[in-house]
This record gives sequence, C-alpha cells and structure tokens, in this order.
Amino acid sequence: MATCALCSADTTTDVTVTPRDESLPLCDTCRDGVEKGPLDGPHWQCLNEAIWSTEPAVQVVAWRLLKAMPEAPWAREVLEIAYLEPDVLAWAEEGMSGADTDADAVVHVDCNGAVLAAGDTITLIKDLTVKGAGFTAKRGTAVRKISLVPDNAAHIEGRVEGQRIVILTQYVKKA
Repeated sequence: MATCALCSADTTTDVTVTPRDESLPLCDTCRDGVEKGPLDGPHWQCLNEAIWSTEPAVQVVAWRLLKAMPEAPWAREVLEIAYLEPDVLAWAEEGMSGADTDADAVVHVDCNGAVLAAGDTITLIKDLTVKGAGFTAKRGTAVRKISLVPDNAAHIEGRVEGQRIVILTQYVKKA
C-alpha cells in the first residue's frame, strides 16, 4: 500500500501532476489542497520536508501548494530557501499559469516604475526607521530575495539586519 507522497498518510489516491503525465499517491487532505487550494493549517507543515524530496513530481506539488499560501509567513520562508532545478521549477510554474494571469493581479513597482518580482534584489533609497525592531535601515542597503505582499501593491517584504520587515515600494529601486 502506498503512502501519501507529501505527508506519509496511509489511504491514498493517485493524482496526476499536470501538465506532465506523472502521478503521485496523495491522501484526501493533500488531494483537496491540490484541487481546491490549501488553507493554512498544521497539516501543511509536511511541505517543509516534501519540498526537499528527490522526486521532481513531489517538489512540484509542494512548491505549488506553498505558493498557494502567500498569507502564511512560514510558507513564504520555506519558498525563500527552497531550490528547484530549473526544469522542475519550469514544470511547477507551467501548471500554475492560470492562477497568475488574472486581470486584477497586483503589480509591484519601485520608485522608478520598474516592475518588481518575488526574488528580486532592491536597494533602499531612504533611511527607514523600522518600528518595533529598534534600528534604522540605511539608504543604500541591498535587500535580496524580496517577497511581494499579494494584496497590496505598495508593500514588499525582505530581510534587513536579520529581521523580516515590510518595506514601502516608494522607497526602493530595483537593483
């Protein structure tokens, strides 16, 4: 009997990983997450390990589920450190093309109007006082691997001095 490729649960059903014809055994909860979208909860912590699988199809499904939870800070952090081979990443993105082509998609732009994407490096153009952290992010500081706040075009997130902070796009330029 096969166990779930993501969470190791016992009862499974084979699910095809589009657009290729590879299939994975998934439990009912994981299958529902793939088909209807996951809701942040303890069950999905299994993705912390699944993203590092040696099986490309498992990596693809884990990446897609993590991308589908942009409101979960832990999911964004796992995506920041995860590495997928270029062909595996292309496969993962190819299967999500319908989700990212909405006409209402939020577009993040820097102070010069350049479009920002998740993973970009930006430079601060002004000293920013970081509330609650007790330091000032200095002008000229490079912030690597930014994350985009999905529902607010004026906000991005990044790490400065080891702290994850929200940064207004009007104070950054794309590097």
